[in-house]
Amino acid sequence: MTDTRSPTGVASAARDQRLDVAIVGGGLAGLYALHRMRGLGMTARVFEAGNGVGGTWFWNRYPGARCDIESLEYSYAFADDLQQEWTWPERYATQPQILAYINHVAERFDLMRDVQLDTRITSAEFDRGSDLWTVRSNRGDVVSARFCVMATGNLSTPRVPDFKGLETFRGKWYHSGMWPTQGVDFTGQRVGVIGTGSSGIQMIPLIARQAKHLHVFQRTANFSLPAQNRPMEAEREAAYKANYPDRRAEARGSGFGVSGYPLPTQSALEVTAEERRRKYEELWQRGGSIGFLSCYNDFLVDEDANATAAEFVREKIRGIVRDPAVAELLAPSDHPIGTKRLCLDTGYYETYNRDNVTLVDVRSAPIEAITERGVRTAEREYDLDAIAFATGFDAMTGALREIDIRVAGGEALAEVWAAGPRTYLGLSVAGFPNLFLITGPGSPGVKSQMILSIEQHVDWIAGLLDHARGHAITRIEADAEAQDRWVAHVNEVADSTLYPVANSWYVGANIPGKPRVFMPYVAGVGVYRAKCDEVAASGYRGFHLTGTQD
Repeated sequence: MTDTRSPTGVASAARDQRLDVAIVGGGLAGLYALHRMRGLGMTARVFEAGNGVGGTWFWNRYPGARCDIESLEYSYAFADDLQQEWTWPERYATQPQILAYINHVAERFDLMRDVQLDTRITSAEFDRGSDLWTVRSNRGDVVSARFCVMATGNLSTPRVPDFKGLETFRGKWYHSGMWPTQGVDFTGQRVGVIGTGSSGIQMIPLIARQAKHLHVFQRTANFSLPAQNRPMEAEREAAYKANYPDRRAEARGSGFGVSGYPLPTQSALEVTAEERRRKYEELWQRGGSIGFLSCYNDFLVDEDANATAAEFVREKIRGIVRDPAVAELLAPSDHPIGTKRLCLDTGYYETYNRDNVTLVDVRSAPIEAITERGVRTAEREYDLDAIAFATGFDAMTGALREIDIRVAGGEALAEVWAAGPRTYLGLSVAGFPNLFLITGPGSPGVKSQMILSIEQHVDWIAGLLDHARGHAITRIEADAEAQDRWVAHVNEVADSTLYPVANSWYVGANIPGKPRVFMPYVAGVGVYRAKCDEVAASGYRGFHLTGTQD
């Protein structure tokens, strides 16, 4: 493969390329896919829109950006020497720490020579005559590839604010997913934060320390738990590193892809209120969200069981926030705990005890417009110098729908998914041969430790491509009936839980006009992995494999 990087390390456009595998996206998924394809002896190249690798961790530079999975779990498992040599400074890693880790991996495994930066893929078209994809970029690249792997990420398309009058605002505005590289100093400013999901909950305490006054515009309260973050203890890290093989094996068979949280066997309603409270208090002091999500076997399927934890957290909020009216606004009451992303924070609720912080309820008085001076709600106008939008992403499908992906003469993937995404195993889409998704809709993806799920998907795809090469197969296509059965199964599992009750981004509720379809597979990482392994062991049941021998 010819190295097309410029002397500055940024890839220059290579107008015509022929590859075995074109990989779209240079985050954790794309980099590992490149590593595995190389290991198979295939020519592969990553195309990344940013001017650096890292994906989500490259773009999300907002104040307080931090992983909600512990550092020792949220890391690659494919190379033991990598696991042993890297040292995490904190229990929960910050965005700069994770980005430094990703760049270390890229350098250590010499990945950058096959990464083309500043390149946004605009279209991909499959030709059934040649069984090849033609991939085109905004820079004029024309890439011919046997296979196309979409490593575009689940949270990579920011929801651009759609408020009336935004263009008239005289101050500066920012979005959590498009934060300036150099950061923002809010010292002495009147700041508004719109949105109280995960990114809002992380940024609000830090902005409050700088701002002259901070107005938080909240439409929907979200449950948040204390991270209990702290510097990494040497003993804890050493114990992990000594037992990484067992830890990783346990995680692969778990519900959420994290070790240390065995599948629960007890109902929350089988124990006394005192015992439940002791357990919830222990989990609160321990920190993290996985403990709550996996504490009882009916936590996410029984409303009464779930309500015991929800009320415990609401009581905690009331005990932290001094103003009772503000506490009630911050205490969620419209969804079961855990059915939206269960956030982690450091000092979030305590922030509302500051004299320079005001919570604005925009459910009762909605935002009507952004004005020259700030934000106007149905009740009044708020004068602001800066606005930070924490309005989230077009999750799971946004990045895929932005690319014109189609079979020659057929509909684009965005059109095929007009009523909601449909996949086989979250890995492939019927009617789109030789196209693979990493942690796509219909897989555990966002409801799991993402790097573990990424590795499982990439390894599975690599196994299939190696099988195809060994059997002279040039076309791999998901069967429409197999896809229908999988979609029905995903829906059946979701409907047996409380997840669909919430208007969350899991169902696209944050995007106006997006079909309400629950997208993740929530039977658990271990269950899903077993199903994928069964498909592979059966000779890839549910796929049509054709080639030169047919």
